Amino acid sequence: MYECTTANIRIIVKPHFLEGQSRPDEGHFVWAYTIKIENQGQETVTLRSRYWKITDGRGRIQEVRGAGVVGEQPTLAPGQSFEYTSGAPLPTPSGFMTGSYQMQASDGRLFNVDIPAFSLDSPHAPRQMH
Repeated sequence: MYECTTANIRIIVKPHFLEGQSRPDEGHFVWAYTIKIENQGQETVTLRSRYWKITDGRGRIQEVRGAGVVGEQPTLAPGQSFEYTSGAPLPTPSGFMTGSYQMQASDGRLFNVDIPAFSLDSPHAPRQMH
């Protein structure tokens, strides 16, 4: 589990490898990740957009931007949370993701919330001993 808090918005990420959807012999590895967004502040906020930076095991970077998450732009009153699950494929057996959400406060002000960097690990990744 990975977590961080920015501007009273707590983000918790739980990634897991999807063996059944992956084809390691074809260089296709798939992960799901569940994210919980908690409004720990005193004002209502709406998630407007997302930004992802996905890095595979060879250091190649893919950037993804879009409106909302899983087709929604959830509004969270103080104390409320929103949870969703999405996925990411990679051509390598490991990698990592990080990013941010753009939130809008009830007064119209926009601000960014960090998504903690999290590791995408599979049992097919080579293990290194130091």
